[in-house]
Amino acid sequence: MTDIAWIDLALTAARPQALGALLRYFRDLDTAEEAFQEACLRAVRTWPEKGPPRDPAAWLIFVGRNSGVDAIRKNSKSVPLPEEDVLSDLSDAEADMAERLDNSHYRDDILRLMFVCCHPDLPATQQIALALRIVAGLSVTQIARAFLVTDAAMEQRITRAKGRVAKAGVPFENPTAWERQERLDKVCAMLYLVFNEGYSSAISNPDSMTMCEEAIRLARILLRIFPSETEIMGLLTLMLLQHSRRNTRFLPDGDIILLEDQNRDGWDRQIIDEALALLDKAMRHRKPGPYQLQAAIAALHARAVTAKDTDWFGIDILYQALEHLQPSPVVTLNRAVAVSKMDGPEAALDVLQTLDGKLDAYFYYHGVRGGLLMQAGRAAEAREAFDRAIALANTPAEAAHIRQQLDKLTLENTK
Repeated sequence: MTDIAWIDLALTAARPQALGALLRYFRDLDTAEEAFQEACLRAVRTWPEKGPPRDPAAWLIFVGRNSGVDAIRKNSKSVPLPEEDVLSDLSDAEADMAERLDNSHYRDDILRLMFVCCHPDLPATQQIALALRIVAGLSVTQIARAFLVTDAAMEQRITRAKGRVAKAGVPFENPTAWERQERLDKVCAMLYLVFNEGYSSAISNPDSMTMCEEAIRLARILLRIFPSETEIMGLLTLMLLQHSRRNTRFLPDGDIILLEDQNRDGWDRQIIDEALALLDKAMRHRKPGPYQLQAAIAALHARAVTAKDTDWFGIDILYQALEHLQPSPVVTLNRAVAVSKMDGPEAALDVLQTLDGKLDAYFYYHGVRGGLLMQAGRAAEAREAFDRAIALANTPAEAAHIRQQLDKLTLENTK
């Protein structure tokens, strides 16, 4: 591995810890980011010659802190700068910094950094963009490509997000146990938002899979600093299981392949095995949560050798538990699919009737309902539902999939 390659890996791994500590120190996102970038430049210049430091994160924090103070002093022009040899001498300071940066500091710093990105004042698109830029360290060009927008548009989006965070007055004191749990819930939601954006956009934009990979990487970091948090285990399991099917979701021309029609030999068994082991570990704690339940549902699909082997009864039970724990019309919609596999389309349509128009603007609701009506032989109603789904389609691939169902419906009616 080249010097640049291992340095890049080390900087990427250390970024959340170092940037989080610098944010706590300077209490300004732009200043912390600029200080971290300066520390990275110093690392690229010095590490190949002197070798890697014992603790890359501590080294970056120390150098970044000095760099930030240096920049502030230059701007204020009121305090003389220290000599270069003082700034560059890391022999004792690095070890001292490494000793003082214990796990609790790292945990709170990373949590605070991620919490900044999921601030409630930010719309979802800005949360995702800020997380990918600040926490993951992706370039503006990479993020813009994933969102299918210009670099200038993405730069403006990130700048606006930073401005809102600055005006919001994000607290920097160490959170209490209760506040930490509340923040963890929001951070998990933000990471899943990042993952889902990439997962759904992959239909028309392969570059968006970068979002899925970064969400998984950040969830791994979160689990390392909160190793007993079962919902983080559940979230990581869920993302891994969904990501394991990435190569079987679409035909070469971009058409969607439904889960039951996917080639299961193309699923990434190594990722699935890791995810199932992690889920088993989470379940042993006996503290079920929404992410664990969703992961358990995905696991039943992953464990089925063929679509016919799927444990639909178990999936229905899990969806009922999820409805009780976190009621949602989308959860009920998904449970209706499980009911249809066990008791037929009419029973599933009865489940959908309980939604009472709550998902009238949701593409997948009309697609599922149209499929159930077609199975029940109610062709006219099915056509109406499919037409509504096409009107609500988010991508050409989704619309094309529904048109295929309409073609099947027409073919059946002409027989």
